[in-house]
This record gives sequence, C-alpha cells and structure tokens, in this order.
Amino acid sequence: MILRTKSTVAALGLAALAIAGVLAVTTQSSGSTATLVTSKGRFPIEVEVADTPGQREVGLMNRESLPHDTGMLFDFGQTRDVDMWMKNTLIPLDMLFLDETGRIVRIGANAQPLSLDLISSGGPVRYVLEINGGAAARYGATRGDMLEHAVIPSRN
Repeated sequence: MILRTKSTVAALGLAALAIAGVLAVTTQSSGSTATLVTSKGRFPIEVEVADTPGQREVGLMNRESLPHDTGMLFDFGQTRDVDMWMKNTLIPLDMLFLDETGRIVRIGANAQPLSLDLISSGGPVRYVLEINGGAAARYGATRGDMLEHAVIPSRN
C-alpha cells in the first residue's frame, strides 16, 4: 500500500518543478545551429551555447578534438570587453568576437593550445564563437560578417 500524504505530494511537486527548471535553463545550452554569413556564403555551424558562468569558465577545455562545422557560442549576457585564454584547451581555436547584433568585430585566429596568454576582444562584445583553428579562414570570415543564432536578437 502506498501512503500519500500532503507533504509527500508537495515534495514530489517541488522536485518536478526543480527538474523542469533545470531542463529549461540547460536546454538552450545543448546543441543548436548557428549560421555564419560571409562573402563566401552561409555556413551552418552546430554550437553548444555557454550562457552560464560555469559553462563559460570550462568552455572547450580538455577536449581532444572538435568536429568540423561545430563550435561553442559564449553569451556574456551583456556587451563588455572580454578576455579569453586557452588554459587546458588541447586544440587550436579561432575566436570570433561578436557585438550584440552578431556582427564580427574581431577574429583571434589559431589560438595556441594550453596558452595562458589573454586574447582580448579589443572592445565591447556580447558573444564569442569558438571554432576549430583555421575554420574562420575556410569560411572566409572577416570583420563585419554576421552570425545568426536564436540567442542573438534579430536586427529587424
């Protein structure tokens, strides 16, 4: 016989709400598609969104590889100067620094694995897209090109 009390039902209800809240917060952080728009065309890139302090702190650390046409999109929640580094990052990366509209304002190409050197945005940005080293050149990405993604507000 299952004994159901008001406190047991309330506890189960709160647990369900907590789980739903965690899923709602982390669902956006799982894989989704961004589109990099350059003079060479439109390139879909599967991204993980790092939109919490913990996710941004870990980033792509300790990964031995990154599949082609994938990356991590860092959302800092506000426009500000940003410094990145490659601590515990085992693969070379390109860093595309983006303003609040998704426009590329700077590209840090082929950041060296495991380096503690700071890679600066060079001015206020809202997002950083990390992709495999050399991918930005392969896509033809330059300053002024755009990244489209659900977390980046539309310019309309």
